[in-house]
Amino acid sequence: MKHTMKLRPNPFRMILCGEKTYELRLYDEKRQCIKIGDKIVFVNTKTDEPLVVSVKSIHIFKNFTELYQALPLLKCGYTEENLTTANPADMEEYYSKEQQMQYGVVAFEIERITERQFVNGRIGGTENGLQGTIGD
Repeated sequence: MKHTMKLRPNPFRMILCGEKTYELRLYDEKRQCIKIGDKIVFVNTKTDEPLVVSVKSIHIFKNFTELYQALPLLKCGYTEENLTTANPADMEEYYSKEQQMQYGVVAFEIERITERQFVNGRIGGTENGLQGTIGD
């Protein structure tokens, strides 16, 4: 199954470079459909450039406080420069505490799909790379 999500330029670049291997989201109805082995097409919000990843594992938590205590933040989009100021409240820019309480949160461990793996517009044997998508 393939899903599409919007992504800001900096985290997009970090995934592209292999620095960010966890994507953090609200575990809402859209994200609950994502399974291990599924493909996610991230679309850069500034350039519309696509980036295809495969879901390696899924980690579900009650809130970002629990997630931040359990996962390596350097793989979640933080850098050595801002790691000391990393705070679960940072995610409230995207998801309110009420949303977190209602749905929980999720970290998708992802692996970039190379162009060689993405041949002739096919991902995982299905032709339309955007079929069955999840909009953001």
